[in-house]
Amino acid sequence: MKLVLYGTTFCHLCEQAEAVLQTVGVEAEHIDITEDDDLLERYGTRIPVVKREDTCAELGWPFDEAAMRGFIL
Repeated sequence: MKLVLYGTTFCHLCEQAEAVLQTVGVEAEHIDITEDDDLLERYGTRIPVVKREDTCAELGWPFDEAAMRGFIL
């Protein structure tokens, strides 16, 4: 399963989301939404967002370890 973490470079919430991912033991491709106008419009007010590539399901912040584990199952 491939995960994508949408965020921005200096987003402290994105750093917290990355810490949750690491604690759960999963990796995600980081995509900076500021480099794409469509992504900026879609996610600009709700980052960080984790997306599953296989189902296109999205998990928006705030989330914790339990929510992330449920999301990846």
